[in-house]
Formats: sequence, C-alpha cells, structure tokens
Amino acid sequence: MEPHVYVIRVEGHLSDSWSPWLGDLAIHRDESGQTVLSGPLPDEPALHGVLAKIRDLGLPLLEMKRVGDPHDHA
Repeated sequence: MEPHVYVIRVEGHLSDSWSPWLGDLAIHRDESGQTVLSGPLPDEPALHGVLAKIRDLGLPLLEMKRVGDPHDHA
C-alpha cells in the first residue's frame, strides 16, 4: 500500500520539534495563528494516530484532507 499525502490545519502554533511525534509531518506556521502539518503517512492507522495526538494536545482541528497522488510525492 502506498502512503497518501495529507494536509492538516490546526488552530495555534506548533514548533518544529513536534514533527517527529506527529509522524514526521512538515510543520508550517502562518500569520493567522494556525499551523499546517503536511506530508505522507503510511496508512490510515498512522493518520488516526496523528489526529489523536492533535486532540491530546488540545489543538482545535480546522481542516484535514488527503491530497494528490501518492506517486507524486515518492
């Protein structure tokens, strides 16, 4: 099974140090006070794990979407 690329937007800013704990997703902070996590995850259980960690941090989830074809990001 090929990994899919996800984009997850949360309210609040996360430092880059959270990336390994959040599936090694790239962390981008914007000026509106939101953080965008993006990158490939190997499967749905990994996605659910990241979403559970976001919940455990108390960060409001604003958006989650799967983007592109996994072959585009290999």
